[in-house]
Amino acid sequence: MLRYIAKRIVLAIPTLFAVSVVAFIIIQLPPGDYLTTLMADWASQGGAVEAGTVAAMRERYGLDQPIYFQYYKWIAGILTRGDFGISFELGKPVTELIWNRLGFSLLLSLLTLCFVWAIAIPIGILSAVRQYSISDYTATFLAFFFLAVPDFLMALSAMYIMSAWFGQSVGGLFSPDYVDAPWSLGKLVDFAQHVWLPVVVIGLGSLAALVRIMRANLLDELSKPYVTTARAKGMSELELLLRYPVRLALNPLISTLGWILPAVISGEIIVSVVMSLPTTGPLLLRALLAQDMYLAGSLILLISVLTIIGTLISDILLAITDPRIRLQ
Repeated sequence: MLRYIAKRIVLAIPTLFAVSVVAFIIIQLPPGDYLTTLMADWASQGGAVEAGTVAAMRERYGLDQPIYFQYYKWIAGILTRGDFGISFELGKPVTELIWNRLGFSLLLSLLTLCFVWAIAIPIGILSAVRQYSISDYTATFLAFFFLAVPDFLMALSAMYIMSAWFGQSVGGLFSPDYVDAPWSLGKLVDFAQHVWLPVVVIGLGSLAALVRIMRANLLDELSKPYVTTARAKGMSELELLLRYPVRLALNPLISTLGWILPAVISGEIIVSVVMSLPTTGPLLLRALLAQDMYLAGSLILLISVLTIIGTLISDILLAITDPRIRLQ
């Protein structure tokens, strides 16, 4: 088991390096750079900047260097000092900007994952056991419906319903009185009253997908001969269901953790912008629009790292639940 985990961790290291290269290249793909965007904004406001000033600023930010040197400077700072660079637009260290919001992003993603798995597995089991029943058709309809509805539209609809029909404060993770207040029991209660709505909105798309996966996997297991044999031996339906088919049907579901985690993060970006959440989502959008390469590249890198971590966790969980995988 330890050998299997060590092998997966070793394989993740070159993947992380490749991801960092791709993340940095993606930021460089749009024409121009941060100064090009800045000059265009100044020009639209009627301002003008001398060519010498632009050249001096380009040298100051290191934008006159070749792309490979800029990458080396960026990745060397991350590996040796934990320094992700300076945000061009905001003029602050990227680490300071990210860490202030990353905690809320991770907490929101964790709560969403727990919500998705806690709801998807029971509904998937019920839908498979009662195939072609009213509950199965209802679950199927809702799954396809929530898969089709965009996250931003779902967020806007949820905010309108909660505000107009129930009079609840929507937008953000705290009421105005608690935004800058130190943590206390009152702030924790206020956070719980606000966080459930974005968790539900972000999780509904992934929830619908996992319900369909669980249903399909369990139906496949229920049709196998070992289920018929167990029933013939007099095993109760509930014991049979939980001991064998459900356990085996969970394996493909666990393997989806590699894409569910980044999918939740991606959904969180859109929903965070719409619902004004203090997470990394709005920060990433702002950095991309301004071509703030160190800030945007660092955020894309962190999201990519979450993908690799999610895949690694799913591999480890699969090895725990299915011994055959450890022996491969």
